[in-house]
Parts: sequence; structure tokens; C-alpha cells
Amino acid sequence: MLSAHEFWIEPLEFQVESGAPMVANLKNGQEFQGNDLAYFSTSSTRFDVIHGDKVKPLEGRMGDRPAVNLTAGDDGLVVIVHETTPSRLKYATWEKFAKFVAHKDFKDMEARHTAAGFPREGFRESYTRHVKTLIAVGHGNGADTETGMATEIVAISNPYDPAFTGDMQIKLLLEGAPRPDAQIEVFARDTDGVVTITLHKTDAKGLATIPVLKGHDYLFDAVHIRPYTGDKDAAWETLWAALTFGVPQ
Repeated sequence: MLSAHEFWIEPLEFQVESGAPMVANLKNGQEFQGNDLAYFSTSSTRFDVIHGDKVKPLEGRMGDRPAVNLTAGDDGLVVIVHETTPSRLKYATWEKFAKFVAHKDFKDMEARHTAAGFPREGFRESYTRHVKTLIAVGHGNGADTETGMATEIVAISNPYDPAFTGDMQIKLLLEGAPRPDAQIEVFARDTDGVVTITLHKTDAKGLATIPVLKGHDYLFDAVHIRPYTGDKDAAWETLWAALTFGVPQ
């Protein structure tokens, strides 16, 4: 996986009937287009299926592709969450890292990097992924919730609710606390596969309301960068949060 690429869970269908296959891929790519990844327990620290108040570990086989291949249960909102083990990336030049952090809206990163005494060439980054997807089974009633991931996007709105107005309310968390003034990158894909990208910000309470369109699939992506404190050589730790869902026609 490349650090500058998004990582997400993509169901074959965001709406399924009870008793039907519920299948989803782990994806890595750019602009909501990417490659299907196989499931390996060695690269996963958490893979759960949440349905109401029930949390069930997803027990995949090594090399499974699609990574999620289940039978949908009772009607309701299903949330699948996945966290990865850390991966590492080496930056040969400052310019590549500078482009990445500028795109992710970390304007003070060069000053922080210099103040920490990190080299401008040949430094490493550790990164992890913290992703979820929303799938409607039958009527799809229910609500997303805080799942305890290191960082996560929590859907306050349920896009499958018949009363949904088209304004997707979300909350961005870091270690369980609201993350204010943070960038949310939104990828909207229409039925022809055309992807539109917009940038949004959370408010002082870590909340954002983002307009979405019927008949589109969505990937919301947010990145946090902090000094690395692990036991291996790296300058920065990057935590990626992602949320995927579809909006019915």
C-alpha cells in the first residue's frame, strides 16, 4: 500500500436484502478508484461487523478476496470496521512529503519537522488505516456509533433512512475525542463512475455537515499526522480515517 493513497471498504452493494450475500472488498487507490486487496490477519488488528448492539469479529481466511463474504442477517444498518497494523514508508526527498502534507492541510509541518530536528531526506513515516462502511440490510434502520478506533468518522445521519434530507452529518474523532478544524476529503462517484472531489472542514466540536446526492457512492477521508513514538525509527505517524456509504436513488 502507498501512504499517499486512500484505503477503504467497498461493498459490491450498499443495500442488500436479508438472507442475500453481503460482499465487500478492501480497496487501495486514488480518487475512489483502486485495487482489491486480499485479507491477511497479519495486516489487521481489528475486523468487526456491527449490527445494532451486536459486535462480531469477521473471521476471514488468509488470502480471501473479497475480504468480506457474508450472508446478510436481519434488517437494519450494518457497520463494518477495519483497522490495520502499522506500515512504513521512507521519503527520499522532502518535496514528496511536503506535497502530501500540503494536500492534507498540515500547513505548519515544515516548521514542526525542522523544530524536531528530523532530516529532510531519508526519513520514515509509520501509518495505519481506520475504516468503516455502512450497509443497509432491508430497511436499513439504525445508527452508526463510536467504535473505539484510534481515529474514525462517525455517521450521525443514516443515508438509508427514507427521511434523509441529503445533508450528511458526521463527527470526526481522534482517540475518542472530537477533532476540530480538520479536513474531510469527500469523493463522490456517480452511476457512470465519474468521481467528484471536494474538501470540507469540521467545526469546533469536530462536526461537519456535507451535502450528498442521490444515486452516488461516497468515500469520506480524514488524515491526522503526529510525532511517532513507537519503538522503530520513524519521524511521523499518520492515521487515516475513512467512511464509505451509498445514497439511494
